[in-house]
Amino acid sequence: MTIGIMGAMPEEIEPILKKIGNYEEIKYANNTYYKANYNNINLIIAYSKIGKVFSTLTASNMINKFSCEMILFSGVAGGINPDLKIGDLIIATSLAQHDLDITAFGHPHGYVPEGKVFIETSEKLNNIAKEIAKSENITLKEGIIATGDQFVSSSERKKFILDTFKADALEMEGASVALVCDDLDVPCFVLRSISDTANEEASFDFDEFLKSSAKKSSNFLMKIVDKIIING
Repeated sequence: MTIGIMGAMPEEIEPILKKIGNYEEIKYANNTYYKANYNNINLIIAYSKIGKVFSTLTASNMINKFSCEMILFSGVAGGINPDLKIGDLIIATSLAQHDLDITAFGHPHGYVPEGKVFIETSEKLNNIAKEIAKSENITLKEGIIATGDQFVSSSERKKFILDTFKADALEMEGASVALVCDDLDVPCFVLRSISDTANEEASFDFDEFLKSSAKKSSNFLMKIVDKIIING
């Protein structure tokens, strides 16, 4: 079995690399992929760099170049749902591209012909995450995550995304990774820890809570990896 683990930034995969300890660095397509044997399975780990284009490239490489059989994404996100607080964990049941706009042609936001607005993630992987959270008394929320090539720090934009997509959180990579996985029939899982609340204070909160939120997400992700291995 080969599992791909992605983040967008170094801070989002560093705790995972530290836990694994030994790995091989492979340079490919202007990025570094970390290959490790972990409890007798192969892990391919990488941070894609920020945004939909880089994350699309990295997810595609993980599947087509490194033969990953599933993609797990760990990182941070801005909270939209008022029930989400900094440090909370959320898994995406589906994702949408909030900045995709061809409404001038009569289409809804987030849609292009032959595509769809919402891309679903793996129910099986989501259920594993929920089982772990329940057994270890960890608060884990689930919902819609919106993705776009912009760091949202505006209450007005936040309200638009909430009203249009009914999103609970937003970030800059998840929907593009899910789209690649959906088209290539590879299970996808997206886990985020809230680092800010996507308002005018977002940039200050993000800088302060990036590392702690990223570590919380990656620690929980590795519990999922352990459970996948146990389940076979």
